[in-house]
Amino acid sequence: MTKVSDVIKAIERIAPLRFQDEWDNSGLQVGSAGDEVTGILVCLDITEDIVDEALAKGCNMIVSHHPLLFHSLKQVSDSTYQQRCVTKAIKEGIAIYSAHTSLDNAPGGVNHKIAELIGLKNPEWLEAKEDSGSGLIGELPEALEPERFLETLKTTFKVESLRHSEPAGKPVKKVALCGGAGAFLMPLAKTLGADCFITGEFHYHDYFESDGMLLVELGHYQSEQYTQDLLKDILEKALPGIQIQITEINTNPIRYR
Repeated sequence: MTKVSDVIKAIERIAPLRFQDEWDNSGLQVGSAGDEVTGILVCLDITEDIVDEALAKGCNMIVSHHPLLFHSLKQVSDSTYQQRCVTKAIKEGIAIYSAHTSLDNAPGGVNHKIAELIGLKNPEWLEAKEDSGSGLIGELPEALEPERFLETLKTTFKVESLRHSEPAGKPVKKVALCGGAGAFLMPLAKTLGADCFITGEFHYHDYFESDGMLLVELGHYQSEQYTQDLLKDILEKALPGIQIQITEINTNPIRYR
């Protein structure tokens, strides 16, 4: 019998909670560690549709990247989508676990998945911590002209509208990256001589501070969408007898024209 605690152990062997940033809330969000698990739905974000999908697919546990709960709830009613998700999950006996910056900062975690998709060689932490780190920097197998590199990123991450700074007219070889909201690492990327820095989202004024480094904004969802595959792989290796499915729902709340 697989319990919620077994799922937690499988994830935290790769992404222990000590790796998460101090402001984060990775970990068990809803449910009891001793409950039996019959099926797991993996997703990036938790919405009411995700909870309904778990029910429809016979999954009584949801493992997400982004936490449903960042801040304490002052009530559990139906006034916000978070409250509605918690209420339904409790009523239906669905456990929820989130591996957020614990997995971002883990060796072989979210940023390493992005680096793998880009083809980055010998990636190292942008900001090293004890046994973990934030962001990565490495080199492409060969230098690419900016336009070619941008088109490759657009295709790989299925980006409908790619935002980027003005290319400086030099090839891209050394690349820094951070999934999600990684703009805080931009100064380090510049200091380490990156030709390009890729993340999920920048602020408007960040573009004025690029100093010739190509900035590429994939979109928060697009930059981390393959985290679902990463989580599924982790769970399948540790729990071969449990049905594990990736959501069929695109939870990106942003639309493009």
